[in-house]
Amino acid sequence: MKVHRTLGNGFQEVIYQRCLAIELERAGLSFVRELEHDIFYEGFHVGTRRADFVVEERVIVELKALINLEDVHLAQAKNYVVAYDKPIGLLINFGSTSLQFKKVFNPKFNPDNPKIE
Repeated sequence: MKVHRTLGNGFQEVIYQRCLAIELERAGLSFVRELEHDIFYEGFHVGTRRADFVVEERVIVELKALINLEDVHLAQAKNYVVAYDKPIGLLINFGSTSLQFKKVFNPKFNPDNPKIE
């Protein structure tokens, strides 16, 4: 919220990403920015995707700088929490006049499952 309050809307997504990284550091949170992840389809590697942030190894944060969030952006955030096998995600849109954010959950997440890399 501080980033949006300070900058307002109208900047490119990367500007908000850099500012949020500063705020996450100030808050003492561990995070990885633009973490690349392989995507597989029936055992075939079909590409890679980068999440804007993985915070505290548990939360996917996806940023947008759009006039308004649409269902496709929410679907993307949901796909990320499943693909990265994280319990929760946060979709944040800095592009509107008021900050927009949506919390998303991974319905397939099981904390008892061992990680398979």
